[in-house]
Amino acid sequence: MREDRQRLDKWLWFARFAKTRTLAAKLVTSGFVRLNGQRTDNAAKAVAIGDVVTIALSRTTLVVRVEGLGERRGPALEARQLYIDLNQDNAALVSDSDKS
Repeated sequence: MREDRQRLDKWLWFARFAKTRTLAAKLVTSGFVRLNGQRTDNAAKAVAIGDVVTIALSRTTLVVRVEGLGERRGPALEARQLYIDLNQDNAALVSDSDKS
C-alpha cells in the first residue's frame, strides 16, 4: 500500500475506535463504517488524510475526518490527533439562525 494510505481496519484500531484490530475489521465487514459517504465492507480499503469516516455505534454515530495516519496504537492523546470530530457544534451543517 502507498505510504500516504493505510488500511481502514488498522486506522480504526490506531485511532482507538476498536479495542482490537480484529474487532475493527468486524465493524467494517458488518457494514457499520462508511468512507466518504460510501458504505464499505472491505477492511483493507485504503484511507487517506482528508477522508471522512462515519462509524455507526450502538448508541451514537460518529463522523470524523482523517488528519493523520498512525504508526502505532499509542495512548489516547496520540490517537486523538489522527482525526477531527465533525459531530461538534462548530461543524454543524445547520446554524441556529437556520432552525427558526
